[in-house]
Amino acid sequence: MKRELTQEDVRAAVYGGAVLGGGGGGFVERGLRTAELALRAGTPRLWSADEFAEDDLTATVALVGAPAAPDPQVHPAQLLRALELLRRELPRPLVALHTNENGAETTVNGWFHSAMTGLPVIDLACNGRAHPSSVMGAMGLHLADDYRSVQGYSGGRPHAYVEGAVSGRLEATSNVVRRASVEAGGWVGVARNPVEVGYATRHGAPGAISFAIELGHHFLADGPAGAAQQLGGEIAATGTVREYRCEQREGLDVGVAVLDDAAGTTLRFVNEYMTLDLADGRRGAAFPDLITTFDEDGQPLASADVAAGRRVSVLVAPAENLPLATTMHMPEVYAPVESLLGLTFAPRPKALAGA
Repeated sequence: MKRELTQEDVRAAVYGGAVLGGGGGGFVERGLRTAELALRAGTPRLWSADEFAEDDLTATVALVGAPAAPDPQVHPAQLLRALELLRRELPRPLVALHTNENGAETTVNGWFHSAMTGLPVIDLACNGRAHPSSVMGAMGLHLADDYRSVQGYSGGRPHAYVEGAVSGRLEATSNVVRRASVEAGGWVGVARNPVEVGYATRHGAPGAISFAIELGHHFLADGPAGAAQQLGGEIAATGTVREYRCEQREGLDVGVAVLDDAAGTTLRFVNEYMTLDLADGRRGAAFPDLITTFDEDGQPLASADVAAGRRVSVLVAPAENLPLATTMHMPEVYAPVESLLGLTFAPRPKALAGA
C-alpha cells in the first residue's frame, strides 16, 4: 500500500512511538516539530514493503546519541547532509529509506527526508521498539563477514559541528559514529547500512510504523491504560521516584530510578529501560520487554526526564506482543549493554531457537 502521511498521522506516530520508545527513542516535542516540518516542506510518503522489488536498495536513517547529553542538536538540514554523505559512497541509487526504531522522534525518522527528496519511507523499522546500540538495529548484519557498513553522519551546534562518512566493519563504523555524537554535544543524524528491501523485510520489523500509529491513536484516546490494553500489557507500578542517577557513558545515558511503591520497583536503563526489579529480588520484566514510564499527567516520560520527587507510572508489555527484529533474539548483542549495567538479562538461547 502507498499513502501520503498526514497531520493526523503526526500525533499518533509520535505518541505511539513515545510509548514504544521504552524510555528512549527521543522526545515528544522534538518528534512533533520534525514531523510537522516534514508536512510543511512537502509530502512524505509511506509505502509498505511489498511495493518494492526484493533487490531495491534502502538505508536506515537514525539519531545516535545520549538523550540527557548537555548540549545536543541536530537540525533538519543536518539530517539531509548525513543522507547526502551516504549516497555519495554507494554504487547504485537508493529507492527508499526506513527508520532504525520506534520512538517519539525515531518513528518519524525519514519523513523530512521523504518530503525533501521524494524517496518513500518504508513501513518498516530495523526494530519495532527503541534500543540502545546500533548493532541491535542492524538486522543481523554484524553476522555477515563480508558486509561493508557505510555510514554518513552530521550534527551539533556550530561550535561543535561534526560530519563525515565512514565505511568498514559494522561494529567499528558504529563506534566511530557513536564517538562523533559525543564530540557533537550529544546527538548526530545518521544515514547508514544500505541493504536490499528483501533482506530488511526478513530481518527487520515490517509494519512497524503503522503499528506505532495505531498504538498512538489508542494512547491519545485512553491514555496509558489504553496503550497497555493495546499492547497486551499492564500498568505494573505507580509511585514517586525516591532515587535517580544518570550519567553519560560511551555516548549513552546509563542509570537507575527507584520508586517508593510497596514493591520497591527499581528501573535500570541504558537510554531505554532494560530491567524492572522488585525489592524481594524478583525480576518483573527485562528488555526486549517494553518498560515505559509516564508522568503524573499520563504523558510518556523519557528516562532522561525522570527525576527524584517525580510521580510516575510504569507500563510493562511482553516482548512477544511487539514487532521485533531478529537481533532481539541474539544474546551476543546484549553483552555491551549488560556490561554497562553490571547485569545479565539477555534472552536465553532457547528464545533464539524459536525465533
